[in-house]
Amino acid sequence: MVGNRPFTDQHIQISARDDGTLTGMRHDVISTTSTFEDWNETSAIVTRMLYAVPNQATTHKLVKLDVGMPTFMRAPGETSGSFALESVMDEMAYQLNMDPLAFRLKNYAEMEPQEKKPWSENSLRECYQIGADKFGWSRRNPKPRSMRDGNMLIGLGMATATYPANRSEASAIARILPDGTAMATSDTQDLGTGTYTVMTQVAADALGFPVDKVDFVLGDSSLPYAPVSGGSPTVREAASQARTKLIAMAIADPGSPLSGGSIDDATVNNGWVISRADPSKRDPAAAVIACNGGKPIEAMATTRPGDEKQQFAFHSFGAAFTEVHVDADLGTIRVPRIVAVYNGGSLLNEKTTHSQLMGGLVWSVGSALTREERT
Repeated sequence: MVGNRPFTDQHIQISARDDGTLTGMRHDVISTTSTFEDWNETSAIVTRMLYAVPNQATTHKLVKLDVGMPTFMRAPGETSGSFALESVMDEMAYQLNMDPLAFRLKNYAEMEPQEKKPWSENSLRECYQIGADKFGWSRRNPKPRSMRDGNMLIGLGMATATYPANRSEASAIARILPDGTAMATSDTQDLGTGTYTVMTQVAADALGFPVDKVDFVLGDSSLPYAPVSGGSPTVREAASQARTKLIAMAIADPGSPLSGGSIDDATVNNGWVISRADPSKRDPAAAVIACNGGKPIEAMATTRPGDEKQQFAFHSFGAAFTEVHVDADLGTIRVPRIVAVYNGGSLLNEKTTHSQLMGGLVWSVGSALTREERT
C-alpha cells in the first residue's frame, strides 16, 4: 500500500537486414495501475532512444486493478523496459548469427534517434570496449552448452544500460557561521545514495572550506524547496554566492590584510580568504565575520532547468557483462562475475557511487576520469 512496481506485459517486434542493420522496431506495453489514479510505467521510452532505428512505434496502455498505487521503484520504466529490449536484441543477434556486442555497435545511435538531437555526452562505445576487454568477451563461444566447467554450464552475456539525466528546480541556503564553520540546507532527502555526504562535499568545495567544517541539513519541509533526488546545482550555487560575500566583506574591511583588493584577486581556501597575487595576505573567515558585526553570512539560491534540453539529449550510459553458471543436472544458477562500465560524468564520491552498484568489477568512464574499483 506504500507503492510498488507495476506488472507489465510487453511485446516487442524488431526487424533487421542480414548484415545486422535494424530496420524497424515496435514496443507495446500494458502496465497495471490503481482504480483511483493513473500511473504509467513508461517501459517503451528506452526503446525510442537507445539504438538507431529508422522506423519505430511504441504504445503504453493501462489496466486498472484493485491494488495499491504504483510509484517510482529505483528507475521506473527504464528498468523493466530495458530488460525487455535487451532480451530481444540478444534474440535477434542469435537469429542473425551475430555477436551481441557487434550487433549493438552496428546500431549505435550517433544522435538521439527520436528528436535528432546531439548527445550532451555519450561514451557508450568506450563503455563497450573497456567492459569487453576487462571481462574477456572475446573468449565467448555463442553455441549453446558449449562452455563448461565440470558439471557447470557457463554462459557469458552483456547488455546496455541507460538512464536520463534530469534537472529540476530547487532551492538551497548556505551559511558561513561566526565560528568559522559553514552549513548548507535544502528540503531534499537521502534515500541511501549518499546525499548527506555528497552535498556536504559539494558545499565545502564551493565555499573553500574543509569538509569537516561543513554540515548539510536536509529532510525538513521548513527548509528551502527541493524536488525528488534528482539533479540540481543549487547547493553549489548557494555556497558560491556565500563565498563571494565573504570575499567582498574581507576586501571592504580596512583592518583586513586583503583590504582594497578585488574580488577576482581573492579566493577562499581551507576556510581562509587569501590573495591570489600574494598568498601571505590572508584572513580567516571567523575573523572577517567578527570584524563585521559577527552575523552569519547567508546566501540563498534557486536554480531552474534552462534551454539545454532543447539543444541536447541528456542520458547516462553503461555496459554490463555477466558470467552465469548453471548446474547441468539441478538447474541451480550462480553469478560469479559481473563487469560493468558506466558513463555517468564526473563522480563526486567514489564510495557513495559504488555503494549503489551491484557486486563485481565496476569501471566508471567520465569527464577525464577512469577508475577501477572492486566493490
